[in-house]
Amino acid sequence: MFKTVQHKVFSFDVEWIPDPLAAEVLTGVKHAPPHSLPSAFRSLWDYGGASEENPQPYIKTVLCRVVSIAGILRETNAAGEPELKLISLPSDPSDPDKAHEKRILQSFFRAVGRSKPQIVGYNSANADVPILMQRAIVHGISSSGFGQRPDKPWEGVDYFSQGGDSHVDLAAILGKYKNTPSLHEIASISGIPGKLGVSGDSVGEMWLQGKLKEIVDYNEFDAFTTHLVWARMARFADLFTAEQYEQEQSLVRELLETEIAGGKAHLNSFLIEWDRLLEINQRI
Repeated sequence: MFKTVQHKVFSFDVEWIPDPLAAEVLTGVKHAPPHSLPSAFRSLWDYGGASEENPQPYIKTVLCRVVSIAGILRETNAAGEPELKLISLPSDPSDPDKAHEKRILQSFFRAVGRSKPQIVGYNSANADVPILMQRAIVHGISSSGFGQRPDKPWEGVDYFSQGGDSHVDLAAILGKYKNTPSLHEIASISGIPGKLGVSGDSVGEMWLQGKLKEIVDYNEFDAFTTHLVWARMARFADLFTAEQYEQEQSLVRELLETEIAGGKAHLNSFLIEWDRLLEINQRI
């Protein structure tokens, strides 16, 4: 269990797809969009051991391309009150420059490397952080401070330490091996929206169809889910009082309503599902 709720907390999630350029390098399927893209994807799945029973196996993250990062940034203001902000990359999915993987990675590392928040993810130690690091190495870019490690864990932020609170992987805390719930499972039965009509397996097909905005929308759902599960676990760890936990939920609801009013209509389905699950959860 994590021991602290730090001054800045960033609950985040990353979405990725098979990288067509990796397919060209490793399997010889040339990257000539758009017609070769399905073939490139299939070649990487074959490279990863595809079978009739499992046509889309898990592909090593280094062979994938980051297409979206979303998170909830929690900061304590001068008055000691927490404030929440939704952050999404790319900020404009219709802009090819902002949607480029290298630009997404650089924006993430600059922001996190500069402000050094406590980062929170779900299976992030095994997946999200490794893919961000691996793909940054592929592009030959700096981590802008994200990868810097202090001599001793207590002397600074260390996102790669196994024992500190700089990087909180909720999945690793909740269980081991077959006892580890999926984010959808732990969230849904706790009264928190999990997957809403889309899963990680759908992201590749959505990208092939040019639906990057929809991928970012889905990514934002997971960011809100991750933050709400984190808050519930902070309550379990006695890092939040009952009143503070209720306040955190209110802040999330207010952020959702603000974002919806600002044009993110897709988040309305999150609120609707949240209310439905809360009603069921009250009967447990």
